[in-house]
Amino acid sequence: MYTVLLLILSNIFMTFAWYGHLRQNSAPLWIAIIVSWGIALLEYCLMVPANRIGYTRYGFSGFQLKIIQEAITLIVFVFFAAMYLKEPVRWNHLAAFVLIFAGVSLAFLPNRGSPAAVVGAPAELEANSPGARP
Repeated sequence: MYTVLLLILSNIFMTFAWYGHLRQNSAPLWIAIIVSWGIALLEYCLMVPANRIGYTRYGFSGFQLKIIQEAITLIVFVFFAAMYLKEPVRWNHLAAFVLIFAGVSLAFLPNRGSPAAVVGAPAELEANSPGARP
């Protein structure tokens, strides 16, 4: 699916933009910021189409797109931290990620309530829901 592939690629760029300078800490901060902005531009060139395609072509909600993006960010970061930053991945990091992914799975459960049960549902749905007052 294009959305997930673009989100993975954009997150690779984003991770390098945000954290890549940590190993290059001899450069002045202003250079790190400018280089990070340049890398982030590439990230945006992938993230925006990923979200647009996911929303319009594949029918993901905005919430689902954000949750997918955050899950991908964690996966990309684990590899980045281990391979680039040379930081060990400990059991408590993995346990935290498992709990986060359990939360991610909740966003993709089918909606079993009435439309009125949805926070922020339009008034027309609330008025036509079972048990609504006339």
